[in-house]
Amino acid sequence: MFSRTPAFVFATTLLVAPAVFAADPPDLAKQAEPQVGIFSFVLENDLFYNTDRRYTSGSRLSYLTPKNGEPEWLRDLAYEVPMLAWHSDIRVEYSIGQNMYTASNKLLRDPPRDDRPYAGWLYGSVGVVARTGQVLDQFSASVGVVGSASLAHETQDFIHSIVDSPEAQGWSKQLKNEPTLQLTYQRSWQSPEFKLPGGFGIDATPHAGAAIGNVYDYANMGMMFRFGQNLPIDYGPPRVQPSLPGSGYFEKAPGGFGWYLFAGVDGRAVAHNIFLDGNTFRDSRSVEKENFVGDAQFGLAVVVDGVRLAYTHVLRTREYVGQDASDQFGAFSVSFAF
Repeated sequence: MFSRTPAFVFATTLLVAPAVFAADPPDLAKQAEPQVGIFSFVLENDLFYNTDRRYTSGSRLSYLTPKNGEPEWLRDLAYEVPMLAWHSDIRVEYSIGQNMYTASNKLLRDPPRDDRPYAGWLYGSVGVVARTGQVLDQFSASVGVVGSASLAHETQDFIHSIVDSPEAQGWSKQLKNEPTLQLTYQRSWQSPEFKLPGGFGIDATPHAGAAIGNVYDYANMGMMFRFGQNLPIDYGPPRVQPSLPGSGYFEKAPGGFGWYLFAGVDGRAVAHNIFLDGNTFRDSRSVEKENFVGDAQFGLAVVVDGVRLAYTHVLRTREYVGQDASDQFGAFSVSFAF
């Protein structure tokens, strides 16, 4: 049986770890390059796979400030953390997002109690994205609400009216309203690019992280590989958490155009998941969660000047006892640097 302690210890260890893992300070010539802000939007939906159940949709809009666009107090605080001592590119990311979860059979007004509870999550977050050489650290704190106040029911009905899909009937059984506080941390180490003829290249990016809060408690680790032409400085397209980390951060590809195929895996040891365990302080529907969950993903990203477009296909293992099959869904993202 897991408690929240492992995730907390893991997160604390990563936060105070010595800078031995950090890369050397970046090339000073790159510091003269113009720095821009980045808007990103990501939509995850199982309709890409022609299903409509369980984790049915997630969306997130974010803005990553330009270098030196962060508040001075936050920059000063970041430099007090030993592992950030050599960071030359520290940015702030502001995000809003919404997730939706339904039962396996959305046509039932009273789904079986051993099926996934209906739930929605509406949240806003502020994070620090800090890059040293080829190491990327991402911290974020989010506040939000689970339950009818998340407006997930209304949002799903609106979307289904546009795509002419039957409405889900079990929203009256969704989790109760509950405020949320969530902290997450991810570190990604990108390998040097192995260059091939014709401008092609390959690299690998292992990652590790943790989350703690009344939404999720977990520790995770995994790896992503990229193969493409004129590889941009990029840690994978953004995703809705929990997932392979990805990031709104990217730089223009050499020559203004680049593309890459990517594939990766992420494994999570899950101590708490409100969308399966149910409300923290009130009685609600719940199911017995799986303590270990894995994602595999693959996709394509294209960078044209200051625009990155990406599509990701995700396979996720069963998240709760009695789930009849693993889940698949797609994620589309677009990022603009200007």
